[in-house]
Amino acid sequence: MIKRIIDILGSGFGLVILSPVFLWVALKIKINDGGQIFYAGERVGKNGKLFKMYKFRTMVIGADKLGGPSTAADDPRLTKIGLFLKKYQLDELSQLINVLKGEMSLVGPRPEVKMYADMMTAEEKNAILSVRPGMTDYASLWNFHESEILKGAKDPEIAYQKLIRPKKLALQMRYVKERSLWVDIKIIFLTIFKIFK
Repeated sequence: MIKRIIDILGSGFGLVILSPVFLWVALKIKINDGGQIFYAGERVGKNGKLFKMYKFRTMVIGADKLGGPSTAADDPRLTKIGLFLKKYQLDELSQLINVLKGEMSLVGPRPEVKMYADMMTAEEKNAILSVRPGMTDYASLWNFHESEILKGAKDPEIAYQKLIRPKKLALQMRYVKERSLWVDIKIIFLTIFKIFK
């Protein structure tokens, strides 16, 4: 209950304070190619329920038909403004809307596409999908710029499964076991530090 109250207050405050940034990003995306501002990708949430996760669009229109869900820093589908948004994680800020709606939390395991959620073991599903997915967690702190690790990979999907996914799952399992109000506060402050660093 306390976690949900913090999510509502935090996301509401964030949306108000960051509204000038949202407006600037929206204008930049529109000016770039005239396409939609948000990309709503399907993700697996708490108890396996599917939801649309909002991101500021960083790729060309129809990018989902041109490649897989993993994005390398040198992905040709990224737009000029998209490269900037990815570098500073600004594309993720719109997930505050998902937090306010109750589909996500400020802190929790990063939500996966169904393809990767289906690959989880029964133990991983029972743990990771028992909580609301979040905007940040231990895995986010470990691998803050996932796209940089995938840069130059011949197949970003294979690289993701080999280089990122195993450690990511282990850290998500750790979060579920250790989660508390103090852990959430610590992760939020460490994430803010990472952004500004």
